[in-house]
Amino acid sequence: MFINGEYAKIIVYLNLSVVSMSKRPDAQKTVYIVDLRQEESIYMRVISGKARGHTLKAPKGLNMRPTADRVKESIFNIIRAELYNSIVIDLFAGSGSLGIEALSRGAYKAYFIDNNKNSVQLIGQNLEKTGLINDSEIIHMEALNAIVRLSKHRVKANIIFIDPPYLKGFIEPTLETILFYNILQPDGIIIVEHDIKDRVPDSVHELKKYRINRYGDIAISFYRLEEN
Repeated sequence: MFINGEYAKIIVYLNLSVVSMSKRPDAQKTVYIVDLRQEESIYMRVISGKARGHTLKAPKGLNMRPTADRVKESIFNIIRAELYNSIVIDLFAGSGSLGIEALSRGAYKAYFIDNNKNSVQLIGQNLEKTGLINDSEIIHMEALNAIVRLSKHRVKANIIFIDPPYLKGFIEPTLETILFYNILQPDGIIIVEHDIKDRVPDSVHELKKYRINRYGDIAISFYRLEEN
């Protein structure tokens, strides 16, 4: 999770945004207006579940951009029915905030992937602090190599979070690698956080984008495998 500046209290101005979504790739899309014009102070914390209220440490000096609490809460409201007893992979995990939120809300196990040593250390500290360390595995590795490793260990996830640096071209190769190494359950979902200017495909082979929510300059894209 990456923007310029220290990871501390950050003020973000979220403008009036349009949210477009549909239940199926071929369904007619419905447009919703989401009013996010109030300024929001972003703190790293667990929003709900058994670890609710715990604050999370985040790496300093790494040009980090935390997922806003309002955006994170929206994501988890959307996927709440998918969480219980799920296997979660948090790619480009940063502080581990998304995977930790999933564990707090009932996920069975989470794999945290990050290539930065400081991030990996802090993910461990955050998991210890929240009491979720025994439900987790932290992998200090570049994301695509970690996907290969998970495949070799026959890990198949119900939910995969992808939150790479913005505008760096990581999204499509990551989706392709997930498909090639078959680490997503047939009914699983992939959630991608990205800048609205990022190149985000509508489909990658049988993987289809079925919903997109926009929050100012940030968007969340949701993918599923197309039913045969």
